[in-house]
Amino acid sequence: MVGFDPLELIWEASWLVQWVILLLVFFSVVSWAAIFSKFRELKVATRTSEDFMDSYRERSGHALEELAIGMKSSPLARLFLTAYRRRLEIGGSLPLDPEAKELLRSHITWSAQAELHRLEARLTFLATTASATPFIGLFGTVVGIINAFGGIGVAGSASLAVVAPGIAEALIATALGLFAAIPATIFYNIFVGRLKVLQEAVDIFSIEVCEDLARAPMPPSYSEEA
Repeated sequence: MVGFDPLELIWEASWLVQWVILLLVFFSVVSWAAIFSKFRELKVATRTSEDFMDSYRERSGHALEELAIGMKSSPLARLFLTAYRRRLEIGGSLPLDPEAKELLRSHITWSAQAELHRLEARLTFLATTASATPFIGLFGTVVGIINAFGGIGVAGSASLAVVAPGIAEALIATALGLFAAIPATIFYNIFVGRLKVLQEAVDIFSIEVCEDLARAPMPPSYSEEA
């Protein structure tokens, strides 16, 4: 009689169920790694963005550029840095002519989208884990039940000793599917909410930094040196 130790049941399971379980374990491990990584990334991005905005109106030119370089975890700091350097390349009179201003605005828009895409990294995997692993677990469950019925046919008996191992391995696949899907779903929704807040901040800051940089022919520190 097959024991009811989970590891023993997995070892005694059919190769197809074992592959399903291995796939679910892979999804679970990678999704938890993505959760911890994304949680820390968004937490740092939010904190550093708040710190950057606290200093944005108090500094200018090189000082603000150096601050942004040291806060590259912040999407706002990274956006300012690319916009600032693009403004230096454009040059121009005060205020910027419409064509130059549109060029700056276009560059800032693309940079803002790039920052949002960077922050969205690994969320697709979490969404895939949340939606796919229950069905993968269900597939393993169906295979396990089929094996259980096959055992009944071979043994010619429907006793608990014959049916239980196959049902147990089927339920293990179901449990692993849920174990992978539930945290992925919860944290995906949490991260989407936090990203929405950051996206709003990036959108507002994009407009503000474009107007601020367009009002000067070059950053204040450069104009003072000139």
